[in-house]
Amino acid sequence: MKQHLILEAAQRVFSRNGLEGASIRAIAAEAGYTPGAIYTHYPSKEAIYGDLLAASLERLNQAVAAAGRAEEAPARRVRAMALAFYDFYLEHPGELDLGFYLFQGMRPVGLTPELDARLNQRLRDALRGIESGLTDLGWSRSVAVRETTGLFGYCAGLLLLTHTGRIRMFGQHGRELFSEHLDRLLERVADPG
Repeated sequence: MKQHLILEAAQRVFSRNGLEGASIRAIAAEAGYTPGAIYTHYPSKEAIYGDLLAASLERLNQAVAAAGRAEEAPARRVRAMALAFYDFYLEHPGELDLGFYLFQGMRPVGLTPELDARLNQRLRDALRGIESGLTDLGWSRSVAVRETTGLFGYCAGLLLLTHTGRIRMFGQHGRELFSEHLDRLLERVADPG
């Protein structure tokens, strides 16, 4: 139970201060513990962050996988999984924030290479069903990887614009734009000529 309280407190501290501005002392104070009590569970704030992000990525993977299981046809499966990915972060902006805590000056900081690789792999896993659906539809693996990468970038950009409210200056809606982008992607894979 103590570990759960530490993670909840850390989430609040990271939300207020970011990863760089957070400290074990601040997390301990937020949780109502001493810093020593935190260190019995975690060696660093980065390890706490790693656990929070890992749990977030598991929830993302579950949502995307569930959407994929509901559809048999590859095109419908790709669409359902991509929209589930987008909707997960649309409906849970704190989860998106969590994924961006590491970025200070547009470069990731703070995690060990091993933890960074493990977390990146789980994010990649959430996109793997989309990639395999595109190969099922006829694209080579390299093209499917490239298109999935582009889709991820488009998704992240629209979510950033949506959650910051910047999309309003264009009079657009992020989910509609994402859905239309998916339609065009699936049209291209269906008609490669």
